[in-house]
Amino acid sequence: MTALWAVGAALLVGAAVVAVLWRTSRTRNDFLTEAQRITFETLHTAWSAAPPLRAGLVPEAAKKSARHLRTLLGTPALALIDETEVVAWEGGGEHHAAQAVELAGEVFATGRTRAFDISCAEPDCPVHTAVLAPLTVEGRVVGVLAAYSREPSAGLVRATNEVARWASGQLELAELDRSRTRLVEAEVRALRAQISPHFIYNSLSAIASYVRTNPERARTLLLDFADFTRYSFRRAGDFTTLSEELRSIDQYLALERARFGERLQVTLQIAPEVLPVTVPFLCLQPLVENAVRHGMEGKVGPGHIAIHAADAGDEAHITIEDDGIGMDPEALRRTLAGQVGETAGIGLGNIDERLRRCYGDDYGLVVETAQGLGTKISVRVPKYQPGIHAS
Repeated sequence: MTALWAVGAALLVGAAVVAVLWRTSRTRNDFLTEAQRITFETLHTAWSAAPPLRAGLVPEAAKKSARHLRTLLGTPALALIDETEVVAWEGGGEHHAAQAVELAGEVFATGRTRAFDISCAEPDCPVHTAVLAPLTVEGRVVGVLAAYSREPSAGLVRATNEVARWASGQLELAELDRSRTRLVEAEVRALRAQISPHFIYNSLSAIASYVRTNPERARTLLLDFADFTRYSFRRAGDFTTLSEELRSIDQYLALERARFGERLQVTLQIAPEVLPVTVPFLCLQPLVENAVRHGMEGKVGPGHIAIHAADAGDEAHITIEDDGIGMDPEALRRTLAGQVGETAGIGLGNIDERLRRCYGDDYGLVVETAQGLGTKISVRVPKYQPGIHAS
């Protein structure tokens, strides 16, 4: 992970240098020194190769990155190869592509850079020597960068090695992005799995109890149940709007009110300004379910749940408070530390981790609770965060 952060930092520094040199060239009428010009062109080429590499070794993206990588090395031809085929060939001598896959097999097997002499009957072919370097992700060879030239040289071997190392960093960042996506999907699936089967059973039982006595209410509750489950199990993305999340919460509470009757009292106070704010999908509904499940159940007499969403300048401040039985603070601490416990709340650690990953460590859950004194959970969400948009 440290290496990945280093690669990311290097890219940011490179982008800054490119921007500075670009501004310098414009403001000084392109009077750059030769060293500045070379630095600018090199960084600009590397920066141009990075986005397609972040898509992985897929043909369309690989073709774009191969063009820039060939420019970096200044070779007549360059190829990107996976375990079965050449995914991109840039430059002349493409009739050597089949041979490239065979030579790459040795690099996949050893994980080491190899140099080869290439024989060719065509007099004008620019391919006479090849340097093949491994592209690695977490120590595993996932591809091979092949640089072709007319003559062998130690400089080409060193340059190909360095470019392959840099490209490996981009591929590793791509894998990190995919791992993050898979992790978020797994976390959402975990939250969905924690939607209590008892809630589903109790909701359907409550709906059934109204079928004869109040058919219209039974129909409304059935629609609420359908909309709630459709939202909870959708596959639309990682983020939603606060408005959509609150709508799902309202449907959930309608079903619980049908079950608890007058025992469940709910207060909502929502500022209209925060309704469009983007929030992680299923970041609030489990907190409300937690308030009902661990607040109401086991409590004698009526229970009250208050949901507030306030406009706080650059942020939306959301609180979910109940006057139920509360939680053991030590059990809560273990849950937020990742030590899951059934009695400590539904998905609290999951949601806390997702909020911190999206917005930073300052934006985790704040939970105030004690046994017998209820629970108050506070959530802060920036109104605008680069790269975060509702699906």
